[in-house]
Amino acid sequence: MTASPPRRAAPVLPDERLASGIARLALRYRGRFSPETIQRLVTDSYERLAEHARIRTHLVVLAEHLATERLDALAHIEGAPGSGLPRVLFVCSHNAGRSQMAAALLGHRAGSHVVVSSAGTHPATEVEPVVAQVLTEAGVDVAGAFPKPLTDEVVQAADIVITMGCGDACPIVPGRRYLDWPVADPEGAPIAAVRGIRDEIDAHITELLASLPST
Repeated sequence: MTASPPRRAAPVLPDERLASGIARLALRYRGRFSPETIQRLVTDSYERLAEHARIRTHLVVLAEHLATERLDALAHIEGAPGSGLPRVLFVCSHNAGRSQMAAALLGHRAGSHVVVSSAGTHPATEVEPVVAQVLTEAGVDVAGAFPKPLTDEVVQAADIVITMGCGDACPIVPGRRYLDWPVADPEGAPIAAVRGIRDEIDAHITELLASLPST
């Protein structure tokens, strides 16, 4: 009698790996979004991140973070009671350099007075190490930052969309305030040049903060 071949374990589907995060978000947004909506956004966030990932070790956690940002934006769009704070979105091509620096600097300087997001039209796999280095030198916390894909919810929820070199790929939504900051791309640049880019972005941040309503 021929022995049967060993049975392979059933593959773990993304939804199964994401179950804990989906459950946490379902509890957090209970009464606001259905479990089906939450599952759809978490799974979609996972798939978008997985498309560009080289290493998938932390994708489940990152998908939950991205889905949380999208759900918060969707709640804002749908008129959920909120803080009324200005919402600023920075967009570049890879969300690994300029837009990450701008979001981190604005978040550092504005604190809890502004809701800050960043995204890329073609997100990279990680934030460029030299960008993280020059931000850390300036006392800016970049722990947990990662390149995120641009999604409709985050764009529609923004009051101000600031583009930084993404060209025609950047979205246009009627009724939003648009700014374009023509800042050099730090990719492949020496650290002295990246420090200069950081300082140039920080000067733009100063102007932006002066234009925002007081909270």
